Amino acid sequence: MNMTTKSEMLAAATVSDPRWAAVVTRDPQADGKFFYSVRTTGVYCRPSCGARRARPENIEFHATAADAERAGFRPCKRCRPNQLPLTEQHEETIAELCRLIENAERAPTLEQLANHAELSAFHLHRVFKAITGVTPKQYASAHRAKRVKSELGRSNTVTEAIYGAGYNSNGRFYEQSNDVLGMTPTSYRAGGANTEIRFAIGECSLGSILVAASERGVCSILIGDDPDALARDLQDRFPRAHLIGGDADFEQMVAKVVGFVEAPALGLDLPLDVRGTAFQQRVWQALREIPAGRTVSYSQIANRIGAPKAVRAVGAAIGANPLAVAIPCHRVIRNDGSLCGYRWGVERKRALIEREAVA
Repeated sequence: MNMTTKSEMLAAATVSDPRWAAVVTRDPQADGKFFYSVRTTGVYCRPSCGARRARPENIEFHATAADAERAGFRPCKRCRPNQLPLTEQHEETIAELCRLIENAERAPTLEQLANHAELSAFHLHRVFKAITGVTPKQYASAHRAKRVKSELGRSNTVTEAIYGAGYNSNGRFYEQSNDVLGMTPTSYRAGGANTEIRFAIGECSLGSILVAASERGVCSILIGDDPDALARDLQDRFPRAHLIGGDADFEQMVAKVVGFVEAPALGLDLPLDVRGTAFQQRVWQALREIPAGRTVSYSQIANRIGAPKAVRAVGAAIGANPLAVAIPCHRVIRNDGSLCGYRWGVERKRALIEREAVA
């Protein structure tokens, strides 16, 4: 066999290998799944390596970096295939910074975080948002909101709780308290004792449905099989709130929600009392922009809110949605088109999607 024929055979074998396409496109999603070496240079690389692409007849594939080194190849100095991928390095760094924010008495500044990570403030801001879906400042604010809820449950006074959660002044917290807690701190600390929530339970084709509203708008839409369980779910959220059974006017609101479930094309023109972290609000708003009869993937939602790497965080925000159908989390499916977990049951999710498809 002459050299030309041998080279052509080696090249043909490489090109026919599905891994070659990942090398040609420098696909970062393939990093860690395999490595490739170049016989003429004696180095091995990640699929995403930005080095000049070698001729296919000089390529050899390896399952692991160790396999490539056992075959006599050394790691590329450009893509450093013997180290964690850059994405994973960034994820570890951001996870460390999140713990730093959570454990600090006062939220670190962007410059302090950047110095800790040994990155520029601009680059850190961009990487942090890409991975978590929020900026460092928004993450710190959401964590402080979580802390103040915890502090309000165990501190002797509201002021003590506010400072214990890292706020510098009462005034600064009270400016945000209604969005953070949905009520005054005193009412929240008392388990919602001074809060009135009207609610009613009806029936629809998907089972029992509970609709609850504060003075700001509809705050809960729950669906299930057991009306009593739905009422307990609402009560557990604010154990000392004043829950008021719906009157005739409120029953009309429930009827509107039931009508929307049965005929999504009608739309739902009701004020909503939507409370959540900055990231949850962005996700929920993106869900409300999905037209009836359409579905999107979790990764598409992550892209729409400008956080393509925060797919898991998007899933968590969707799972925390308190307003069934009004915030249509049932319109989000897996990349392969299959259905996955739904707070109110996968069968209800399937029924809603099928109903909207023919609406």
